[in-house]
Amino acid sequence: ELFWRQLKFGDFDISEMSFSSLIIALAHGDDRWVGLPVFTTRRFFHTGILARKDAGIETPADLKGKRVGVPEYQQTAALWTRGVLQHEFGVEPKDMTFWMERVPEQSHGGATGFKAPEGVTINQIPLDKSIGSMMLSGELDATLLYIVDPNLIDRSTADLWNHPDIKPLFPDAHAEGVRFYNKTGLYPINHGMVIKKEIVDKHPWVVLNVYKAFKQANDLAGRQRMAHIDAYIETGIIPKDSKASLANPLIQHGIVANRAVLETAAQYSHEQGLTPRLMGLDEVFSKNTMEQ
Repeated sequence: ELFWRQLKFGDFDISEMSFSSLIIALAHGDDRWVGLPVFTTRRFFHTGILARKDAGIETPADLKGKRVGVPEYQQTAALWTRGVLQHEFGVEPKDMTFWMERVPEQSHGGATGFKAPEGVTINQIPLDKSIGSMMLSGELDATLLYIVDPNLIDRSTADLWNHPDIKPLFPDAHAEGVRFYNKTGLYPINHGMVIKKEIVDKHPWVVLNVYKAFKQANDLAGRQRMAHIDAYIETGIIPKDSKASLANPLIQHGIVANRAVLETAAQYSHEQGLTPRLMGLDEVFSKNTMEQ
C-alpha cells in the first residue's frame, strides 16, 4: 500500500517507491518526486510465475492464449516478468489475457491514471474474488506473480506455493536465475527511493546526504556478510576461493553500478506502452546523483 499512498496522497517526505510507477508518473507530468538511486529490493521476478497443473503450461511459450493473473499490471515485478517473457521466450503481453486484482481506487495505476496499453486485454478481478481464488477455481491458468500480504490493496490469501494443483513455471527457479544472469548480467531492481521535490528544491543538500547514509549502511552490511563468509570458509562449508568472487559486491546503490538494469527497465516500460517515451535516467534522478 506504500506506493499507492505516496502516489495518491503524498503521505511521506522520503519513501521507497516502485521504479515502474515512478517513471510512469514522471512521464505523465507528475513532478512531485525526485528519484534517489537507492535500491531496496531485487530478484529474478519471472522465476516466480505459477501455473495450474492442468492448464497445459510446460514452457513459457505455453502462456500464449492463457488467462494470466497479475496483482497490478504496472508494478515493477510484472514489468520485468513481461519483459523477460518477451525478450527471452518470445511471449509478448498481447499474447496473454490479463486479470488484475488491485482495484483502481486503491492501486498504483489508480493514482497514475493507468489505462490498458494498446492491444493488451486487462480484466478487473471482482471484489469477491482474488488471484488466489481464481487460480484454485480454474478461472485463471497462471499468475505472473503472487502476493499474500495483509495490506490495504492486496487480498489473496490462498497458499498457492504448496497447493497440489499449482506448480512453478520454472521447476528450478535457481537454475533459471543463474541462466538469465549469466546471459544478460542483469539482476533486476524492483524498488528505489524518492524525495519530495519541494524538499529538494528548498534543501538540495539532502539528496546526497541521504544517499550517503544508505551507502554507508550498505557498506556496513557488506562487511558483515564477508565476516560470515569467512566463518563458512574456515569451517569448509563453502570453497576457499569463494571470497575472491565476492570482491566486487553485487548489491550496490547508485546509478553508475546499476545503469544497465535501470535503462532496461525503462526500455521495457516504453515497449510495453506504460510510458509514452523512453525515459532517460536524468529525468528520474536528482542531477547531483548522476555520477554516483
